Amino acid sequence: MREGRLPTELWVSAGLRRCSDKGVPATVARKGETQSGTVILKLNQHALGCRVLNQTRDIDGRLVWFAALDGALVPEAEADGYIARSVKRDPDIWVIEVEHPEGWHPFDGRMMKE
Repeated sequence: MREGRLPTELWVSAGLRRCSDKGVPATVARKGETQSGTVILKLNQHALGCRVLNQTRDIDGRLVWFAALDGALVPEAEADGYIARSVKRDPDIWVIEVEHPEGWHPFDGRMMKE
């Protein structure tokens, strides 16, 4: 773990608490490595579909989110398939699902531009 970074488990817990405080359903769909596992967010926008975001770091080490699947809203089964393939490649990944009709999530980090 890099100096000054929160362990993933603590960071995820704080985000889930923010969801709870706002009455937004959120769950840990899969626990990864507790200290430094990366996170995939599955943003479930119900009838609109799901958006998947991958956690990564920029060149300066700051947290950014990369939109998977071209940033599109996709059917839940397609989002789950992408996530399953990602976990197969990296078993340390955390998967967090947030259910919000507008795709809101509580986790810091800017969206990475293509």
